[in-house]
Amino acid sequence: MGKVALKVHRLLGSIKLYEPQERFFNSTAKRTAYGGARGGGKSYAMRLKLICLALRYPGIQILLLRRTLTELRENHILPMKRLLNGIARYRDSTKEFTFPNGARIKLGYFCDDGDALQYQGQAYEVIGMEEATQFTEFQYSVMTECCRLSGNMRESFLPRMYFTCNPGGVGHAWVKRLFIDKKYRENEHPEDYVFIKSTVFDNEYLMKNDSDYVKNLESLPEMRRRAMLYGDWDAFEGQYFPEFDREVHLTVPFEIPSDWTRFASLDYGLDMTACLWFAYPPDFSRIVCYRELYRPDLILSEAAREIAKASQGEKLRYIAASPDLAGRRQESGVTGFDIMRGGGLKSIIPAENARIPGWRRVREFLAHGDKPPLLTIFPCCVNLIRTLPALRFDEVRTEDAAGVPHELTHAPDALRYGLMSLPFFHTRKSEEPKKVPYSDFLSKPKTAFGEYSKL
Repeated sequence: MGKVALKVHRLLGSIKLYEPQERFFNSTAKRTAYGGARGGGKSYAMRLKLICLALRYPGIQILLLRRTLTELRENHILPMKRLLNGIARYRDSTKEFTFPNGARIKLGYFCDDGDALQYQGQAYEVIGMEEATQFTEFQYSVMTECCRLSGNMRESFLPRMYFTCNPGGVGHAWVKRLFIDKKYRENEHPEDYVFIKSTVFDNEYLMKNDSDYVKNLESLPEMRRRAMLYGDWDAFEGQYFPEFDREVHLTVPFEIPSDWTRFASLDYGLDMTACLWFAYPPDFSRIVCYRELYRPDLILSEAAREIAKASQGEKLRYIAASPDLAGRRQESGVTGFDIMRGGGLKSIIPAENARIPGWRRVREFLAHGDKPPLLTIFPCCVNLIRTLPALRFDEVRTEDAAGVPHELTHAPDALRYGLMSLPFFHTRKSEEPKKVPYSDFLSKPKTAFGEYSKL
């Protein structure tokens, strides 16, 4: 037996798995998720699974992802260098292990949505996403496009993805939907999704050698303990707006009646301009978000021209925008509002920026049950639909939405500005929505809307 073969034999002989890990190893489903709680041996199972696939299938192309490069190095690169010493060659410049049989395991990171560019056009028969709930649904969907035959293998193989995960995080909602709640959309097939639960109580090594770890989990606050110790996905809802449901809040586009009031709201930053257009009927019974503009790298005047162009032919009552635009620019001495008015947005006004009251209003408009929600959204508003359910709770200000990943905040902030600008607010305690005469608000100049009623 050659040296490499001997080392492979020793490596495979040293693998000891407990029952959930064995089921993970044996799964050939298109999508397999493993874990659900702390201490279940997820990272160990993931890297050994991918190594075994590389040894078994000559030419196979495998990608292993973590959220950040630091996590990737500590959790996988260093342990795999020890395991594969003398078996596979590691190239630090490309972060990949290459095997004598032509197989390759590439290790990558996906810190934010901009990192998607580095994976475009690439093909991997197997993709592993470690701590999947730390990835957004957009990032997951990007990687599904890369999970396909690479042309390097000599035998048939079903491309597949493997996930490890715990409750919580920015991706809690999509992981829970697919693997726990099993609520599938069109073109998603139940037989493709397998979830294998594992907790610290399954980890024989930890239970025998590190009882303090279990005690630490047992001492967590109740809700987090239920999530991290027992893998309860309903105990730790990372999703800030669990009320959001595509099947409920998306509406078939329709021609907006001429007597409906239209307005827009804008969250501006140099990294992203997010503008939403809204309309509501004379009785204030509902509101629809019917258009969005979502563009990066626009200066103020460019953003104003783009929004004005998209609004041609429409009579917008006003455009509620980030109140920080009221500050004067050092280079010009004029405010952001002045610049945008010069770009064609004559009816732009400062939005109400109270975050927690604003989020509460958004939640009220999303609420549904025995009655339809007050807010519905046209499918063309793809970025609002994508980012709103991806918002998670802030870890410090527990009533607020997290500000990271920052890319997820733009469209929801624009939505918050828009709903806070409304001169009416419905409550679901009464049988019928309260209807307030429009003239009542025009006579109150201190309200968010009335102050600018002459625009």
